[in-house]
Amino acid sequence: MKKNGNQALLPAGLQDLLMPAAAHEAEVVRRLIDSFSSEGYDRIKPPLLEFENALLSGAGETLSDQIFRLMDPSSHRMMGVRADITPQVARIAASRLQNAPRPLRLCYGGDVLQVTGSQLRPERQFTQVGGELIGITDNTADAEVILAAVTALETIGVKDLSVDINLPTLVPAIAKEFGYEAEQALELRIALDRKDAAEVEKIAGENAGFFRQLLSAAGSAQHVIESAQKLGFSGVAADEFSKLVDVVELVAESAPELTVTLDLVEHRGFEYHTGTSFIFFAKGVRGELGRGGRYDSVSVDNITEPATGFTLFMDTVLRALPKPKIARRIFLPHGTRRDEGAALRAQGWVTISGLGPFENDRAEALRLSCSHLLEDDHIHELGNN
Repeated sequence: MKKNGNQALLPAGLQDLLMPAAAHEAEVVRRLIDSFSSEGYDRIKPPLLEFENALLSGAGETLSDQIFRLMDPSSHRMMGVRADITPQVARIAASRLQNAPRPLRLCYGGDVLQVTGSQLRPERQFTQVGGELIGITDNTADAEVILAAVTALETIGVKDLSVDINLPTLVPAIAKEFGYEAEQALELRIALDRKDAAEVEKIAGENAGFFRQLLSAAGSAQHVIESAQKLGFSGVAADEFSKLVDVVELVAESAPELTVTLDLVEHRGFEYHTGTSFIFFAKGVRGELGRGGRYDSVSVDNITEPATGFTLFMDTVLRALPKPKIARRIFLPHGTRRDEGAALRAQGWVTISGLGPFENDRAEALRLSCSHLLEDDHIHELGNN
């Protein structure tokens, strides 16, 4: 039979994570979860597969095109592979944890699979780590999740961290206040997303000057707030902007060294968000470290709760960290007592036991990428020759 030479090939966007990268990712995930847990976020573990209707409820509605679907041979119902963990957290909160005291703090870590990648993230399978704060509308909750993510990222060693805070509900509120029809409001929002000043002026008509100033309101938080206050928001827009300012002040008070920027017209990627939203970046690192914001947690039974949360993308987070240090590996010649190896492991060594007698233990240790050799009860550092 002819062997298939392509058996080692993987589909586009999927990869094997080898050593030491796999161990490094697992360790970083553990440290992030430990940080969240120390602030009262209890870890949960949703399944990789769920019934399709559960995955597409609430926040998951915008992910319909990203879900791999298959038929459950047991129930004959359609299932999907999760493309995001947030909708699963909402389901758990509204069902199994419906009687748990609010606010409910939950955190998670696990892989997701998406139908397509993007230019910035071509990977279709990657690890998400995050937290959700469910059952409270206070601005302090929005500030808490931002600060919890910042603390965790700084704990694992991310440098030059910044957060870009957005308000995806602002433009729709202003458009409604000005009396734009739904189609015109949608076109305006898209033009603002694209930062297309000419198209914005064309659509906005007599309010072009207002939206031109709003479009330019992006940059450092203090500058944007001062510029936006001159526009004189009213009604719902004024209320939403006031909440945003309060969140920014709370974050700045607790993390004065954090770089905070604002973009008042950004909407892409925040389609299901209902209030203050945000994206994390690190200087010199390609892509987003994570994002999050306020949303309505809706279960399959249409139980709705206010919620806010964040998701960190491990592929980008790992790019923001130094390469993992190579562990000290020591070769234990055949016949080394088990308790000797245990004592070395307790000191932080990785032990590689010889499974048979060798003429040259040193050569075998080097072949197995060991940095040290135990010989006559002494530890010897190995060179490359």
